[in-house]
Amino acid sequence: MGKASRDKRDIYYRKAKEEGWRARSAFKLLQIDEEFNIFEGVKRVVDLCAAPGSWSQVLSRKLYLPAKLSPDAVDDDLPLIVAIDLQPMAPIEGVIQVQGDITNARTAEVVIRHFDGCKADLVVCDGAPDVTGLHDMDEFVQSQLILAGLTIVTHVLREGGKFIAKIFRGKDTSLLYCQLKLFFPVVTFAKPKSSRNSSIEAFAVCENYSPPEGFNPKDLYRLLEKVGSPFGEDDLDCSSGWLEGPNKVYIPFLACGDLSGYDSDRSYPLPKVAEGTYQSLDPVQPPIAPPYKRALEIKKASSQGIRELEKLSLDS
Repeated sequence: MGKASRDKRDIYYRKAKEEGWRARSAFKLLQIDEEFNIFEGVKRVVDLCAAPGSWSQVLSRKLYLPAKLSPDAVDDDLPLIVAIDLQPMAPIEGVIQVQGDITNARTAEVVIRHFDGCKADLVVCDGAPDVTGLHDMDEFVQSQLILAGLTIVTHVLREGGKFIAKIFRGKDTSLLYCQLKLFFPVVTFAKPKSSRNSSIEAFAVCENYSPPEGFNPKDLYRLLEKVGSPFGEDDLDCSSGWLEGPNKVYIPFLACGDLSGYDSDRSYPLPKVAEGTYQSLDPVQPPIAPPYKRALEIKKASSQGIRELEKLSLDS
């Protein structure tokens, strides 16, 4: 799909480039904040699975830059933003990058060091696996990514803090909801206006972090497995089937963002400009080391080799 064609079919893709966001996903976090006011009082925040950096950009523009430009700004009191990803990303003002694994508790130690021993007020995660198109499989892998993210959340988030994470809705959503409720009294699943209706994507907005009394982060997975079983630890079949019928769990679900605003599933005409033709913009910041880079290099080399072989056969 060409840039101009995608600019018509995806209004948020075009708006992201025009407003300087690295990805359209920036609007999702902005719309979640419009509804839940997640940035209020936040001084320390962690962005998990941050690359290419659109959510880190939002954090920089909403938290760091306003504080820095304030007449009363003090360098030692500026908001701290730590972005974590296995992949490197281009720098963003006010964002400390950590190249690490969110499932590793040692990564949490690095974060705490950057916070001078303090804990985060907010943790956000827009990470997702490479989708297969098999919704049950994608939902399962995504839920495991969120629970892996809880490994670091339980180490770095202060009590009373908030956790925002992408989810894929499906038949086991109620199980994930109950697992998150172990640690957060208030859990809402939200659908930003910029998230396509055709997508199973939504976001878990978890508020007021309150781990169980006597909770040890080492026991995280044992605790999560107990939620998945009606019989406790002896039956570790993590299924939400028993959460149906008389035990049915009703999950708060909220649409957020201006409901009269742009429709992410609709095509919009390109804006008219004085010069006559709208010029499609390049992406703000292409990935600097995407995991698919090597595959593209191999494909390109293979194509060149085939062309050289065809040329030799023609010459002979």
